[in-house]
Amino acid sequence: MRLVLIGDGESPHLLKWARALSQQREVELWAASTRGFAPEFHFLIPEDRRLALNTDPAHAGGNIAVLKQLPALGAWLRKVDADWLHAHYLTSHGTLAWAARRGWKLRARIAGSAWGSDILVAPNQGWAYKWLTTQVLKACAVTTSDSEHMSARMRELGAAEVMTFPFGLEQLPKQNVRKQPWLFYANRGLEPIYRPHRVIEVFAAIAARQPEARLVVANDGSLRGALEDQVRSLGLSERVEFVGRLDATSQGRRYAPARWFLSLPESDSVSVSVLEAMAHECLPILSDLPANHELLGTAGSLELVQPDTLLGRHGLILKDGEDLATLPERLQLLVGESDVAGRAVDADRLGAANRAWVAQHAMFGPAVTRFIDRLKQTSAA
Repeated sequence: MRLVLIGDGESPHLLKWARALSQQREVELWAASTRGFAPEFHFLIPEDRRLALNTDPAHAGGNIAVLKQLPALGAWLRKVDADWLHAHYLTSHGTLAWAARRGWKLRARIAGSAWGSDILVAPNQGWAYKWLTTQVLKACAVTTSDSEHMSARMRELGAAEVMTFPFGLEQLPKQNVRKQPWLFYANRGLEPIYRPHRVIEVFAAIAARQPEARLVVANDGSLRGALEDQVRSLGLSERVEFVGRLDATSQGRRYAPARWFLSLPESDSVSVSVLEAMAHECLPILSDLPANHELLGTAGSLELVQPDTLLGRHGLILKDGEDLATLPERLQLLVGESDVAGRAVDADRLGAANRAWVAQHAMFGPAVTRFIDRLKQTSAA
């Protein structure tokens, strides 16, 4: 099966797909990038199977700069003569795949992988975005989504078949570090959509009642200066550490000792960062979003945790407007001696259950194998 990835070759997410697909024996993998390629691509896909369009959408008119490269992409795809075009992020690269297939009369079918905002945000920005998203989804023979919430929206917009699986982990991390009961970790982007100000606000409420509480904030973004000012104004400079962007190894070292993981965006699908945190036996505190309820299941609030079973998926959904004054006591139920019913609660045990759930349900390799099997079945039909 000759499959062409179409996306941003400098994105770690596309690289993760490339790593997984390159391990599928039935797949001859090609790739077209609207920008360049991350160095690791050179070890996964030979140079003569890659096309770099070298656009810079952030500085050259957004998607217009990308669409100007359609003739080059279409001509290259016609020579490749692939079985499948696999587009990532549907309102940009999905559009390219759809337009190239129509304009150059390609025999390839299209598989589209939604990433989140391309389905949950872009179609709401106006009729043109919604129309374009619908056209792309209708052109896809198979699509993928990482949450049932997003899958339902894709079907509403015209998708015929949606495979739902987490954008999960490639391997389980080692976990042999003792947890610090009041250490919090946050690593989402420091941009408005991720609401890092809310993360600081929630931590401040906890820190006011727990002298041991500490927060490590990883990643970077346009709000970093404002967040550092917020921390200083709250008198928390000695208890909040900003560490910037981290590589995978350094991320692991930060997840490992943290008991809690904070992720409070205003819009999200199932986050890889949350899955990573759970695999490191953290207990996530998440915003009130459908995908987060889906991820945590019936154990979506501390009051519903069943300490006598290893159900996994233990954490807390934090509603907007919720009284944060009671939050420290709610968290104390898991790091203290007993829960509201007087039963012993072992936070380490609940963290281990989270890790076990990820191992069973959120590994990426097996999901990609199922995806390739579905493409083969569709091709044979």
